[in-house]
Amino acid sequence: MTAPAPQLGSVVRVLLRRTIDTYRDSPQAVGWLQHNLQRFDEPLRVAIAGKVKAGKSTLLNALVGEEIAPTDAGECTRVVTWYVDSQVPKVTMFPRASPPRQLAISRSGGALSFDLQGTPIDQVDKLEVQWPSQSLRNHTLIDTPGIASLSRDTSARAGAFLAPEDAPTQADAVVYLMRHLHATDVRFLESFFDQGVAKATPVNTIAVLSRADEIGVGRLDALTSARKIARRYRSDEKIRGLCQTVVAVAGLLAQTGRTMRQQEFTALTALAELPRTEIDGMLLSADRFSRTEVDAVDSDTRARLMERFGLFGVRLATTLIRQGMTDPNAIAAELVKRSGLDELRSVLATQFTERRDLLKARSALLAVDLVLTREPRPAAAPLAAEVERILAGAHEFAELRVLSTLRAGAVKLPVEALQEAERLLGADGGAAAARLGLEADAGPDELWAAALDALARWQRRAESPLSTRAVSDVARLVVRSCEGVLAGIRR
Repeated sequence: MTAPAPQLGSVVRVLLRRTIDTYRDSPQAVGWLQHNLQRFDEPLRVAIAGKVKAGKSTLLNALVGEEIAPTDAGECTRVVTWYVDSQVPKVTMFPRASPPRQLAISRSGGALSFDLQGTPIDQVDKLEVQWPSQSLRNHTLIDTPGIASLSRDTSARAGAFLAPEDAPTQADAVVYLMRHLHATDVRFLESFFDQGVAKATPVNTIAVLSRADEIGVGRLDALTSARKIARRYRSDEKIRGLCQTVVAVAGLLAQTGRTMRQQEFTALTALAELPRTEIDGMLLSADRFSRTEVDAVDSDTRARLMERFGLFGVRLATTLIRQGMTDPNAIAAELVKRSGLDELRSVLATQFTERRDLLKARSALLAVDLVLTREPRPAAAPLAAEVERILAGAHEFAELRVLSTLRAGAVKLPVEALQEAERLLGADGGAAAARLGLEADAGPDELWAAALDALARWQRRAESPLSTRAVSDVARLVVRSCEGVLAGIRR
């Protein structure tokens, strides 16, 4: 119930149109600004980034629910690839020096595949995969090449898209995958901060501890261990200042759960009927599982199961079957549930979808700021002033700045007060219930009472002579957020 968000979007749209009118004699500037004006009506652009073999394409497939992103180490994984909703499937290649052209689509082992028709990788700007998908209606997903790749060209291509030196990125938000936190990951997250607008805010980044099932070497409690690590990362001040949150996800398990086939379930059922000691011995390693001689399931089928499910997935699926779960749909749903995908999708909804107008406005302001910087002119002075006014006056951007300050530990508050301040400022989502820490179905009267209680509490903190000036400033902004929540509640 964040009523100011549409208003911010409207104000920024007007600014874009004014800037287009001021620069109507500059085709390059007008084209860039028109492009960003059109972005307001598009789904949110979410880039999936990470180092090589972090599981980017696998997670994208899990989010979409179909194997449309190549997951091998082929040439297509070295190109920035956009996945957009469409009524008709189509793959288009955009070469750097020639017109776009359509590629043939084929299926290989259930997965989508396409070739570049002999076009060298370094001559391809991007690929666009249009695919009918409910999951792509709210988010356009962008699969990026691996950063820190052994191929400098591949890493450069990823960096040029995600954190270009002379322009804002084309993505509104980023899901960053990491297997463990390395210095390379930290450097990338730092590079993706806003460039000149609402600086140093992690609002547009979510970190994912990917391949979470491998953290516990495929044990049944592997995801429990991974979630503990994710919680530890979330409480780290350095990480809190770089991204909204950290979520543990077993991407392969999620993808397979959403795309599981009947013959796979049949093979898993046959394996589950083997003596417990025998199947446990086979699952000591991937190689042992594929090579052990058993009559129940041939070695080729087991190799494909290992490729699709991994050690953890095979162990979990056979355990569920032994426990009496005989419906393949129920097994698939349980795999997805345990993978952590539902938690990630919930975070995407609260952190990105609910903030769509704010993230779009941020991207648009970056576009205007770029034009004003590249082509300064006297007539544009009022536009620069308007950008500054929006940034200083828009409560949404003020919330982001204070959230960053709190996450960086620059203002000292008691732990409970700090957690409440971040929540009221929208750290857990912009809806009234999320800000107030209530269930999503809380009624207007419950929301109203909780908002009034929070408002009074933070007014006292703002006016207390014991509060430092920094704490009072934070408290006053939280008060304004509480007033915004109250204004949006219909009783």
